[in-house]
Amino acid sequence: MNGSRIALVTGANQGLGRALAEGLAARMHPDDLVLLTGRNHQRVSKAAREVGLLPGTRARVEGRVLDVTDSDSVAALADELRARHGGVDVVISNAVARLLPEESQAERADEFIDVSNTATHTILRAFGPILRPGGRLLVVASSLGTLGHLDPRLHQLFDGVSLDQVEYAVESWRSAIHHRTAQEAGWPVWLNVPSKVAQVAAVRAVAAERRARDLAAGSLIASVCPGMVDTATSRPWFSDYSQAQTPAQAAEAVLDLVFTEHVDPALYGELIRDGKALDWHDGTPPVEQDRMVTP
Repeated sequence: MNGSRIALVTGANQGLGRALAEGLAARMHPDDLVLLTGRNHQRVSKAAREVGLLPGTRARVEGRVLDVTDSDSVAALADELRARHGGVDVVISNAVARLLPEESQAERADEFIDVSNTATHTILRAFGPILRPGGRLLVVASSLGTLGHLDPRLHQLFDGVSLDQVEYAVESWRSAIHHRTAQEAGWPVWLNVPSKVAQVAAVRAVAAERRARDLAAGSLIASVCPGMVDTATSRPWFSDYSQAQTPAQAAEAVLDLVFTEHVDPALYGELIRDGKALDWHDGTPPVEQDRMVTP
């Protein structure tokens, strides 16, 4: 990537998102710009100010309020970056809705789906077209995002489909939750499983359409699994954190994908963990009583 670069991280005022913004700001150049985004003005401003003052920070850091569930706001930011900078070089979609074990999955479904899935679709549609040659568009998902974690009856909804079809499947799932027919149709109670599969499927759908030209341009679109990370979002779901990474540690593998000089075709469009592509068809449907948000 030549000249000044523009990087955007959603859900970046705390946890993994903030660590990703910090890492970008440390590895990029003084003429580059990192946009640290989140929904709360006060938290975003504070985080951007603190990241900008870190000893290792080199790039400029700006805080921007962005509600990823507001498709008009996302599109407006993409239009602004196209007009002002000619596009964007790095987009990391990291926003997530915090969910506690004691909360009703069904009652929180709309917010969870809006933040994790509808927003992913919007970001792919808004920022994919303005990704500059050599750019990176990464969606933070998890190892639960492989197809095998869903009931086989649902595989056809996400395998080899378009982004529009993924969106339709997600809305069908949402409707089934509201009509209390989801379990009968094979959907798991725990939202994280179909949500992550749908995120990865959405990335795969967009990547399939762009693969040839992106690889020729040195660009990468992929979903990424950071592994188990000790954050306020994940901590309530685990009793043993002995293997958990700090947000800064988890960010390193994601940042390596951003700054690697050459794109490995085997990674393009895939779900990547520790620099390796996970098998899209791997996994088994979860046991509902496990109640885990597996990394």
